[in-house]
Amino acid sequence: MGFFSFLKRKKTDPFAGRREHLLEHGRITDGMIIDTETKPNGDEIVFYVYSLNGVDFESSELLSEEQRSDPLKFAPGAKVAIRYDSRNQGNSTLA
Repeated sequence: MGFFSFLKRKKTDPFAGRREHLLEHGRITDGMIIDTETKPNGDEIVFYVYSLNGVDFESSELLSEEQRSDPLKFAPGAKVAIRYDSRNQGNSTLA
């Protein structure tokens, strides 16, 4: 493998599988949607907050097609389940 082959290789996504791992192994806590944003291409991002051990965490996530089918579930003020990594509590996803 030459130097240029090394530069041309596909970049691996370090976050690929993160959501699946959290859904399978993450702990569950309660959170609340604080805001939503719709991009010009139709993608919807939700911003949510959750608290663990007296620390507030704020995060955002791009909704999947399945999640966008139920807009009231992810409306601002809605209570949602959050899956988080117990070793890195800032690593979370919507359950």
